[in-house]
Amino acid sequence: MIVSYDRYKSLLDEHGINSYAVSKDTGIHQSTLSDWKTGRSNPKTDKLQVLARYFNVTIDYFLEEDRLY
Repeated sequence: MIVSYDRYKSLLDEHGINSYAVSKDTGIHQSTLSDWKTGRSNPKTDKLQVLARYFNVTIDYFLEEDRLY
């Protein structure tokens, strides 16, 4: 499962917040978000559910690849 960190970053920019705020608000450890950013890991489904609820998007938002047509 490839999870798009770029989409997460877009949501951060769109909402004018940083990963620290997301971590504080959601309880997801900053190290988890950092590992995702660096490619060391992908967030597990339970974390994606929390992020999706937090940003009011679907989990699929993080899973879909940007497609150029």
